[in-house]
Amino acid sequence: MQVRGFTVGPFQENTYLLWQDGSDRAVLIDPGDEAELLLGAIEEEGLTIEAILVTHTDVDHVGAVAPVARATGAKVYCPKLEVERLADIMGHLPMPDLGPYEGYEADETVEGGERLKLAGFDIEVVSTPGHTEGHVTYAFPEGPLIASGDVLFQSSVGRTDRPNGDHRTLLRSIATLLERYPDDTTVLPGHMGATTLGRERATNPFLAELAR
Repeated sequence: MQVRGFTVGPFQENTYLLWQDGSDRAVLIDPGDEAELLLGAIEEEGLTIEAILVTHTDVDHVGAVAPVARATGAKVYCPKLEVERLADIMGHLPMPDLGPYEGYEADETVEGGERLKLAGFDIEVVSTPGHTEGHVTYAFPEGPLIASGDVLFQSSVGRTDRPNGDHRTLLRSIATLLERYPDDTTVLPGHMGATTLGRERATNPFLAELAR
C-alpha cells in the first residue's frame, strides 16, 4: 500500500491519497482544500481516482471535493446524515470570511457497516459519530490502517463542543475502533501526525475513561 499525505488549507487538514503497489487506481480521503495541489500530485503519480471518501463534512475536510471530483470524474462517498452540508458548504460555514467553496451532491452515501471494493482495496466503513453526527472511519484491514478523520488524533480526540458533537458518543466510537482493530493499526488522522491505535491506547490522556 502506498500513502501520500497533504496538509492543506487554513485549518492544516490532512488529505490522503492511497493506492496499491503497482496499481494506477487510487482513493482520495477528505480533500479539504488546495485542489490544484492535490490534482497536481495525482497527475504526478500517474493515478486515476476511483473514489473520494469523506469522513465528515466540516468545511476543512470537504472544501476541495467539488473541483477534484469534477476534474477526476471520481464518485464521492459521503456520510448519509451529512449530505446536506456537503451540498451546501457555504450555508454551513462556521466563519463568514472563509471560502467561497463549492457544494457537491454526493454520488454514494455511507453510514457504517458497508464494505467497499475500490482501487483494489477492501475497505470497511465504521460508524464513528461524536465529533459530528454522521462521522465515519474508513478502515483498510490489510494495512492495517484507518483514516480516522476528526475522531482520534495523536494524544488527542475530536472536539465535541458544537451542537452536533457529543463526548460520550465520541468515546464509544473510539472504543469500537480499539476493539475491532489491532494495536499496530496505523491511524491517519484529519490533523497532526500519524500514530497507531496501540500508542493512543497506552498514552492518550483522553482515553483514560475507556480504561476505567
